[in-house]
Amino acid sequence: MTATTDGSSGPVRARAASASETTSIPTPVRSSSASDPPEIARRAAERSVEYLLGKQDAQGWWKGDLETNVTMDAEDLLLREFLGIRDTRTTAAAARFIRGQQRDDGTWATFHGGPGEISTTIEAYVALRLAGDRPDDPHMARASAWIREQGGMAASRVFTRIWLALFGWWKWEDLPEVPPELIFLPTWFPLNIYDFGCWARQTIVPLTVVSAKRPVRPAPFALDELHTDPRVPNPPRAMAPAMSWDGFFQRADRALHLYHRIAPRRVRSVAMNAAARWIVERQESDGCWGGIQPPAVYSIIALHLLGYDLGHPVMKAGLESLDRFAIWREDGPSGAPVRMIEACQSPVWDTCLATVALADAGVPADHPALVRAADWMLGEEISRPGDWAVRRPRLAPGGWAFEFHNDNYPDIDDTAEVILALRRVRHPDPARVDAAVARGGRWTLGMQSRNGAWGAFDADNTSEFPNRLPFCDFGKVVDPPSADVTAHVVEMLAHEGRAHHPAARRGIEWLLAEQEPNGAWFGRWGVNYLYGTGSVLPALTAAGVLTSHPAIRRAVRWLETVQNADGGWGEDLRSYSQDEWIGQGASTASQTAWALLALLAAGERDSKSVERGVGWLAETQRADGSWDEPQFTGTGFPWDFSINYHLYRQVFPLTALGRYVYGEPAVARSGKGG
Repeated sequence: MTATTDGSSGPVRARAASASETTSIPTPVRSSSASDPPEIARRAAERSVEYLLGKQDAQGWWKGDLETNVTMDAEDLLLREFLGIRDTRTTAAAARFIRGQQRDDGTWATFHGGPGEISTTIEAYVALRLAGDRPDDPHMARASAWIREQGGMAASRVFTRIWLALFGWWKWEDLPEVPPELIFLPTWFPLNIYDFGCWARQTIVPLTVVSAKRPVRPAPFALDELHTDPRVPNPPRAMAPAMSWDGFFQRADRALHLYHRIAPRRVRSVAMNAAARWIVERQESDGCWGGIQPPAVYSIIALHLLGYDLGHPVMKAGLESLDRFAIWREDGPSGAPVRMIEACQSPVWDTCLATVALADAGVPADHPALVRAADWMLGEEISRPGDWAVRRPRLAPGGWAFEFHNDNYPDIDDTAEVILALRRVRHPDPARVDAAVARGGRWTLGMQSRNGAWGAFDADNTSEFPNRLPFCDFGKVVDPPSADVTAHVVEMLAHEGRAHHPAARRGIEWLLAEQEPNGAWFGRWGVNYLYGTGSVLPALTAAGVLTSHPAIRRAVRWLETVQNADGGWGEDLRSYSQDEWIGQGASTASQTAWALLALLAAGERDSKSVERGVGWLAETQRADGSWDEPQFTGTGFPWDFSINYHLYRQVFPLTALGRYVYGEPAVARSGKGG
């Protein structure tokens, strides 16, 4: 049961909108003079609508740049060096981008305004050495000096030292061991590959082959300047107490190193061939793996080591897919090309969010742009099982992925938001929409974890063992349920008339239990408590939780206390590791919008906080209807890997302004309850 106004148990209520609600632009909640906030918001929304409509692709989709950090660019050059295909033009353009991201102190950060990060700085430095920059160049000398101050190459993460080992700059013997025999472990056994999140699984399987082969390509130069003491380039690492989990896994790693020396040749060969089959079977139709760059890079290296030449169709398609992650631009006044690598591409996610934003800002439900978007999203529906079926073998496929091509890994977050977007469109073939929504909804319900919540890609992917492996020192490698994904699912179920469904009830109960003492919710896939709270409050109220409920009032109070003096909201990525940053940071368009979405859902439309937030969005909007946002407000891994989704700064402010002007989200056609 779900708690009601006074905290007692009781039923929830869901709003069912009529089919006529979005056939024309709705009337604002109240009329206003040109100087009043609603009128200011309406004009800002109109400019934003025009801007966003102009960004739609002819096929119906939207996609903003997905900006991460220079490790993507550095590793792309290192891959090309390893394969012997690095060319002058690509190297020069990538180097220009990498140099442009260097900070005054010689370091590279993982997000805008963040501190220097040693592994990122090492990889950027090595890439620039490949491009011909000299160690005594001032910008390089500053970088190497800082690296040594931080502990040198030995202080970098495992993935960085793997890249260094490929060229002999680090010893394979001093890296954690991940044997290819891992592929043989049954799904019920701890640390089988399906205990890892899908992104980690796709990376670890090819790396087991690389770890077994331990290749070394002749290094084009030495890197002595990156060691604190070149005479001891691989200093020993401290061991954790034997009775701790870390100590246990460290000693298990020593045993695996011993096994590497005595592994039966035939067993190892069979294991590597099994890994190769697993990799090839999961290559997508566009040649990529999982729609993300890191697994594609390591899969190409692994297959190359197993004898796949670069002309093999699998390899050729894989390399071509990596080229599609490259964004080429001109370098300011010089006109020289620069090349940035996206870690991933987000067209499905961007398209459903843009559709929701435009519909909520009053664009008619049968507008050609929305119908085109719906057509494209319907064409992206996934109709075959993927890795998720290992845990849910009897569940029929359905849903949507994040990327253009990723049929192996649809995700729950995208599926929920796509359904919400489709329901805002008056499509000429409503039966087609109903069928796709029904399949996606059924699949989403089947992916609920035992605790009542939802993760992003898998159900019950909650083992803590993978995170403790010495190999896994970068980001979480499991996919437990999160408040933001669960909230989006609950919101979708509510709009589908399923607020009373047992799955929705369990999701609501989990969300209420997960609220932080300060009133906020943790954000797994967006930064951070502003994203979590901005996701949860609209879901709870859509599902019928009254705005007077104590949990909602606590959240409102927290949002009011963290509002910036300028009227906006912002939260730095350091909030993932340092409590003093929670809800603190320079105001951004996307985070201000998340706070407004939460407050509007909580019934605070006429509050001073909302008025000031709307004013900040209107004041900071650019003449073309867009917003600028250099800050990173998305995450791949909280703190470890940050993302600047370039469309976030457009879609979320427009959604917030639309809901402020026109009221509750409009739904073109409600689904049947169940």
